[in-house]
Amino acid sequence: MGTGQDLYKKAKMLIPGGTMLLSKRPEMFLPEKWPSYFSRAKGCQVWDLDDNQYLDMSIMGIGTNILGYGNETVDDEVRRVVSQGNMSTFNCPEEVYLAEKLVELHPWGDMVRLARSGGEANAIAIRIARAASGRDKVAICGYHGWHDWYLSANLGETDGLDGHLLPGLNPGGVPRNLKNTVLPFNYNDIEGLKTLVQNNPDLGVIKMEVSRNMGPENGFLEEVRKLATQNNIVLIFDECTSGFRQTYGGLHKMYGVEPDMCMFGKALGNGYGITAVLGKRSVMEAAQKTFISSTFWTERIGPSAALATLEVMEKTKSWETITQIGTDITKRWADLGKKYDLEINTAGLPALTSFSIVSDNWLKYKTFITQEMLKKGILASNSVYVCTEHKPELVNRYFDELEPIFNTLSACEKGDADISSLLESPVCHGGFKRLN
Repeated sequence: MGTGQDLYKKAKMLIPGGTMLLSKRPEMFLPEKWPSYFSRAKGCQVWDLDDNQYLDMSIMGIGTNILGYGNETVDDEVRRVVSQGNMSTFNCPEEVYLAEKLVELHPWGDMVRLARSGGEANAIAIRIARAASGRDKVAICGYHGWHDWYLSANLGETDGLDGHLLPGLNPGGVPRNLKNTVLPFNYNDIEGLKTLVQNNPDLGVIKMEVSRNMGPENGFLEEVRKLATQNNIVLIFDECTSGFRQTYGGLHKMYGVEPDMCMFGKALGNGYGITAVLGKRSVMEAAQKTFISSTFWTERIGPSAALATLEVMEKTKSWETITQIGTDITKRWADLGKKYDLEINTAGLPALTSFSIVSDNWLKYKTFITQEMLKKGILASNSVYVCTEHKPELVNRYFDELEPIFNTLSACEKGDADISSLLESPVCHGGFKRLN
């Protein structure tokens, strides 16, 4: 047991769920063996509490660091504003400059509200959209955070959110009277969405991810836009995850479909807490008819980091770089699958790419991959959230170590080896589970 594993045992006694973010629970990777905590990070390298160094070919801070950990330009700007003071009775001017920049990048939008987390941005957008439409019900497609409004979709007889990121999300503590206020629909199923709209005249908001695991088909996004317009429904694109990964701005720019509101997060501040809600003036002014306010939405670090991040992105065309790297990684996974006779499915935006092996033993295989790659000094599972620091030699190192693991998994699939006997920890979790 390393220092990190020991500390996590203590954390589970002090912190409900062990960590603040489900996606960072060690049980999602390698139960009882995952290093859990970092001492420092730079580029795409991470050091644990015992000073062991790892190449991060995993989720890169849950996709927060497109420019890599500790980008000098961004960090220098943060240090500069910290030296001048982070909070004051006055507001920081950077919030105006950032709002101006986001509107410049998305001419359909007019106004911006800032927050510090994706869940907050989603909640802000829903509040404003409901106030603007004057209707309560929301149709959703995708993952939109942890707040009551979203988890209420799981208050019905079936878990409506199971297909929208993680299965088993428990709505404990969510008021029962929110039941049937949030109605999930499936991506690329325009007829299903039309039925929801037809059967719910009090539906005032459609909120969806532009793309997560697949792209739009048969003019799906255009049809959603048309449906929203025809029924005076506020259309929100949640780009907290997809923003700035395939275009300089929202992914919707690539498809030429404009929403009424859009949220950005994760990559916007390259690791610093900043999210934004952008919208048309006709919708955003509804914020004046409700109450949305928070002390730390006014701190200076977040918007300053975002402005510096956007500057570096624009200068380096980071979205082009990470898209190319991710496309290459995805192809090489598929090639390995063919070479070792494993049925591989790939999914996600190129810069948020993932794979799975079609097998009843998939979670065991996933655990084994993490286990063996960790021994080689690489953080790896079945997803790579790409950053500009994933240089070719590092990607080559990753695949050099991954290939013999695929060979072993192929033997397991053929019955020539037993995956259960190869595991040195419990099997990783595949969804939300209560920790003892």
